[in-house]
Amino acid sequence: MPVQKRKKDLNILEKLYIPEIVKGMALTLKNMFRPNVTMQYPEIRFEPPSSYRGRPVLVQEKNGTERCVACGLCSRVCPALAIEVQAAETELEKERYPQKFEINMLRCIFCGFCEEVCPEEAIVMSKDYELVFKNRNDGIFGKGKLLVPVDNLKDRLEFLRKFK
Repeated sequence: MPVQKRKKDLNILEKLYIPEIVKGMALTLKNMFRPNVTMQYPEIRFEPPSSYRGRPVLVQEKNGTERCVACGLCSRVCPALAIEVQAAETELEKERYPQKFEINMLRCIFCGFCEEVCPEEAIVMSKDYELVFKNRNDGIFGKGKLLVPVDNLKDRLEFLRKFK
């Protein structure tokens, strides 16, 4: 059997890896003189784009009612089982509303599935990225902490409508 020759044999310089070392050093030198991109965080706040998925919030209409109709799809689709919804009947034009709506932020993985499955655009991912808890009970957000006026979420809702 004849010995097969490799497609490309290395020359002496390539065997010593000198060209690759020079390429690496050139890349390092080029990046040393680029401007810094580090943000001075507490003084300069990061303004996320409308596609950013921060903490989930409930949309509150201008008349003070929430959009949620307590269908429970968000709690069923949540992979971390972080959402709990209990429905109640109402006399308004919609038939149900969430009597209890809680999100355990310690379990939430910010995947955005709840936002995608919601038929009413009632739960959206906000731009909030600062979540600090002193104890475990502070990490469970009820309707009081979750309701956000629709005017504060305008850019996220427009982003969602553009890609649906």
